[in-house]
Amino acid sequence: MAFIMSWHESGDTDGAAGAAGRLARFRHELYFSFGMRRDALFDLADALACRPERVHMLAELCLEPECRRGHGGVYDAVNSGEVVIARLRLAVDAVPLRPWDDGRIRLACDVSNWLRPDAETSPERLFCHTYARGKGNAQMIPGWPYSWVVALEPGRTSWTLPLDAVRLGPADDATEVTAAQLREVIARLIAAGRWRPGDPDIIIVLDAGYDLTRLAWLLDGLPADVTGRLRSDRVMYFPAPPLPARPRSTGGRRPRHGHKLDFSDPVTWPDPPVMIVTETSRYGTAEARAWARVHQRLEHRGAWQDHEGELPVVEGTLVRLEVDHLPGQRNADPVWLWSSRAGATDEEVNRAWQAFLRRFDIEHMFRFLKQALGWTRPKLRDPAAADRWTWLVIAAYVQLHLARDLADDIRLPWQQPCAPGRLTPARVRRGYRRIRQDLPVPASAPKPSRPGPGRPKGSKNQRPATRHDVGKTVKREEPNKNTRRQAP
Repeated sequence: MAFIMSWHESGDTDGAAGAAGRLARFRHELYFSFGMRRDALFDLADALACRPERVHMLAELCLEPECRRGHGGVYDAVNSGEVVIARLRLAVDAVPLRPWDDGRIRLACDVSNWLRPDAETSPERLFCHTYARGKGNAQMIPGWPYSWVVALEPGRTSWTLPLDAVRLGPADDATEVTAAQLREVIARLIAAGRWRPGDPDIIIVLDAGYDLTRLAWLLDGLPADVTGRLRSDRVMYFPAPPLPARPRSTGGRRPRHGHKLDFSDPVTWPDPPVMIVTETSRYGTAEARAWARVHQRLEHRGAWQDHEGELPVVEGTLVRLEVDHLPGQRNADPVWLWSSRAGATDEEVNRAWQAFLRRFDIEHMFRFLKQALGWTRPKLRDPAAADRWTWLVIAAYVQLHLARDLADDIRLPWQQPCAPGRLTPARVRRGYRRIRQDLPVPASAPKPSRPGPGRPKGSKNQRPATRHDVGKTVKREEPNKNTRRQAP
């Protein structure tokens, strides 16, 4: 912790010297974030960042000059090493964030899957929703889903900064895990001085698939606004009318919900109090309609089944965004967004839908992690080893993030030159080996050793690995009373 605090105080100098100093301090903290096999893990992270080609398997990394271990030591480091994730999280959150014009921090959350369809001996696999080629060809494939929290950057860039990654287990609730992740990330950003009291709230953007109402309720009390996409078949409600506008009471319960707004029925849409038309260079004309103080009608089922007492009413701002075209498409369907800020102004509505469109920058990061750094390539059996490898990949990516102001534009003959400060992660990685030559390497050289005899040739495995089922493991002991079949 003392080292992290010293980094906060002296890590904000500009220029190449400041960037090199931040990168050297991160490498020092990365080394001490490893426990057992720390030298091998550090060399493995260096080889991962310096290799100019794609990573197809772990054994390839031992051929890089930065990795001074053999293929056996590489697999042993991943399977039996130790990564102190709590300390590594502090080091990653201490990396300076590039400021936006309005001074707000923008975080994006999403789930990316490490597919393992044939790994019957790997425990804690879940059915992961994946998209195949063609419309409506979604599939459920066994794998390890990871929940990611990243910081978005301003400008036209493919860079993001991954702040946290957690593997979802068979007994985990995705919304609760995401809420816990965001609480811890925001707490670490506050401790690192990235957000101070009086600063504007943090914007959190999510795609469809998240329970936005429950997530906003779980994050109540944090300086954050939740903005996400809703399905086009949803129904929302306005607040109940005030007492003078209601008819005479008939003795029934006071209504909690007002006018219904059906996304698929324009007749139910009242005149929006906010309607903004914006001309964009990428999407053409963007028209945003917003309705304030709109909420979802909750029921005691699903995630709210065990909620004690009356269900809450979580109000927000509903936005219907319609653009002329999307990149690669002529016609674009309208997008429905919901923000946890109940009374959004014109400026806040514009900020909400523009922040949501920047959420897709996280897809560039996923593609680079999987295709270039080989995040999902190793055939690991133990999910704990998968977690170690995931954080090694994050550490390599963060080093490239810190080195982008130091890298030269080493391009292939058919590539166009890139302006200074606009290098992509792939081009920074191509020149990282030269940058590493001027950086300290805290890892020590390997000691000479002899490999063990292993299993005698021709002998059979007497301890076959256990096969594990796929899917959730949490089951209710008693059925829900509302869905229990009544006897005739």
